[in-house]
Amino acid sequence: MSDERPSRTAERVAEHRAAHQLLDVPLILDDPLALRIIRPEVAERLREGRNDDDSLVTGYRRAFFAVRSRFAEDELSEAVARGVGQYVLLGAGFDTFAYRHSYGAALRVFEVDRAATQREKRDRLHQAAIPIPSSVTFVPMDFATDRLDVVLRAAGLERSVPAFFGWLGVVPYLSLDAIDATLHFVGSGPPGTTLVFDYGVPRSSMNSIQQRFFDRMAGRVAAAGEPFQTFFEPVDLDARLRRFGFTTVADYAAAALNARYFAGRRDGLRVAGPAHLVKAVV
Repeated sequence: MSDERPSRTAERVAEHRAAHQLLDVPLILDDPLALRIIRPEVAERLREGRNDDDSLVTGYRRAFFAVRSRFAEDELSEAVARGVGQYVLLGAGFDTFAYRHSYGAALRVFEVDRAATQREKRDRLHQAAIPIPSSVTFVPMDFATDRLDVVLRAAGLERSVPAFFGWLGVVPYLSLDAIDATLHFVGSGPPGTTLVFDYGVPRSSMNSIQQRFFDRMAGRVAAAGEPFQTFFEPVDLDARLRRFGFTTVADYAAAALNARYFAGRRDGLRVAGPAHLVKAVV
């Protein structure tokens, strides 16, 4: 992906989170800023019920994008209750948490992403009259070339105390070396440091229906210039995380997420497919 333009996949994720606010009842992720952070013409189209892609696959994708943000924010809430005061959002995209949370100055938020995406986001926040709290720090970074320890130290992250890291919608797009560099940095933090992220399993581990879903997604992100690169088997990832210093690892596949967040729904909204969410603690 070029550094000169915002991430198209981050854009699409934000649009799905916005569509969730209008299409799904009850909400999994209540985000009153979701429609204001996307392009106005897309927001208008969504409000008018004009959706370019309203397939069943889109519903599954929308459900996952909503639930992974909800999961991260639920786990962050528990961390804040334990006294954690730093949230590092790796690959922040057009996420709106920092502009709607209720923790105030008690929680410092570091939004890490490519400079082009951050510029576009700040423009949209300005156009939508959404204030940027003083507790928010924008940290420009290219995961493929920059060092996370260097950019976060320069941004003011306190390494002597635990932090919570959210890494959503990023891992499949990175090389294994870039992933390991991030795991090494986070895993070397003080006890209580927590990482929440999502990942996908290899295509060879999917059934035929999942493979068709994967092929469609892979084609879309490749066409946007942001191809998938890296996948993990759950058992291998668990071992990898423990080698990097994480002592507690919880892996949630579709069935576990549906039981926790989608049980009893009448609209059929649910997570399907091979994506996983992980919570790992040092």
